[in-house]
Amino acid sequence: MKAYFISGLAADSRVFKHIHLPEGYESIFLDWIQPERNESLRNYSIRLGNKIDSKAPFVLIGLSMGGMVAVEIAKAYRPAKTILISSIADPTQLPPYLKILGKLGLHHLVPVRMIKVAAKTKRLFTTETEEDKNLLRQIIQESDGRFVKWGMDAILKWKTEHRFEDCVHIHGTIDEVLPVKYTNPTYTISKAGHMMVMTRAKEINSILEKELALL
Repeated sequence: MKAYFISGLAADSRVFKHIHLPEGYESIFLDWIQPERNESLRNYSIRLGNKIDSKAPFVLIGLSMGGMVAVEIAKAYRPAKTILISSIADPTQLPPYLKILGKLGLHHLVPVRMIKVAAKTKRLFTTETEEDKNLLRQIIQESDGRFVKWGMDAILKWKTEHRFEDCVHIHGTIDEVLPVKYTNPTYTISKAGHMMVMTRAKEINSILEKELALL
């Protein structure tokens, strides 16, 4: 069965370098496509979903913003299983400070260059290996600034008609971007942060193996 991976904002397939699926699954990494002008997260997700061979059973695995996109794809294309990592299942689970930021439109005032510098500087205080820190800095540097700007706006304006509950949600207990207290995860990984896909891959792989064995 094919498993489609969707990375986070300002990231790409390289963040999944430590994730390994059980035998019988083919990993396919969906690259971001260019958003249309003022496009909503839902519309964008449906267009991205056109890359999926939905005639056969498939699995969706989304990281951070990729999980939000996976939710909207799942509503339209009905995967066999949807798995969110360090993400949220609907916009009500965004932390309050991000909701306020979106309502006031203050995110438009923050230059993407500043966001990239902050994200790269943050690696000084995180627990990735030195090799993975350097990789993340490279990924951030290479990310498309226009896409990052659109993605921030799309997340903060994300609206959904109903709560999506048909998913497996894996979350770290010290996620600093999307705090676990605002979410309702299926599994929590103790003392894991937002980039646990790189720092705690062994535990995530174990959960994936367990969940995918049920299909």
